[in-house]
Amino acid sequence: MLAQHGMERALAVFGLGYSGRAIAQAAQEAGWRVVAVSRSPRDGPRFAVVPFTDPRAAVADATHIVFTAAPAEAGDPVLAAHGQTLAEAPKLRWIGYLSTIGVYGDRGGAWVTETDEPAPAKPQSLARRAAEEAWETFAARRRTALDLIRLGGIYGPGRSPFDDLRAGRARRVVKPDHAFNRIHVADIAGLVLAAAARPGEVGRARVLHGVDDEPALQAEVVAEAARLLGIAAPPEVPFAEAARTMGPMALGFWSENRRVANALTKSATGWAPRYPSYREGLAAILAEEKREGAGEEREVGRA
Repeated sequence: MLAQHGMERALAVFGLGYSGRAIAQAAQEAGWRVVAVSRSPRDGPRFAVVPFTDPRAAVADATHIVFTAAPAEAGDPVLAAHGQTLAEAPKLRWIGYLSTIGVYGDRGGAWVTETDEPAPAKPQSLARRAAEEAWETFAARRRTALDLIRLGGIYGPGRSPFDDLRAGRARRVVKPDHAFNRIHVADIAGLVLAAAARPGEVGRARVLHGVDDEPALQAEVVAEAARLLGIAAPPEVPFAEAARTMGPMALGFWSENRRVANALTKSATGWAPRYPSYREGLAAILAEEKREGAGEEREVGRA
């Protein structure tokens, strides 16, 4: 068994999507014993994976559990299916729930801190806040530390402006003073592990912000990605023009404007983003792509 300050460390990760996989891999590399719970158990690359239909093997030994699943119409899917199993988990000390900064609603570009009250407006944000509240109730009844980790826009390898630029579908949408917070997927993993290592008060929910240090305009991020690729940035498109071809989800995304702070999260957990802005994050993605490409070329050369 692995130990931290003399205690076992076993992490169960519910969901092997983009963020869940990064968390599981980072935890394993940091010396945690990791079991993932997935609807597609074959997805597990280097750690044990159990099916979502029967997560008892993962829950029984877990000291820490992180949940990455989005809410469903009937509420949180994990609590709905496995609430009793989780309530009986014998070793559980900490719960992390990945949420979204969308629960704050529109703030007209103002800054939001971890102490501000949620004010969701969009249906998906209302559902997310309802899921948060369900986890708050669960943690209070079970006397377990809970972190509500509200994330900004997630990006990373395979999910960045580089992909849109290469596919010829990138647009530089201009809406003055309309900035977004982002977070590199590696920083999500880093925050989860930092929070698990320094949990909050037992039986209470702590709000953490998984966001970078610099909210930025979408057009600026696309322009920087184009610069790094050595290509011309696509022309700027006024939001009013771009909105004519946007779907409901994209329009909803652009309908809210806020800047999200992370100072309290840093002080509570000791975490600091490895990629404090989109500039460092994009440069790291491109460097990783080049390393992987060079590795593939070497493998082909050996064949």
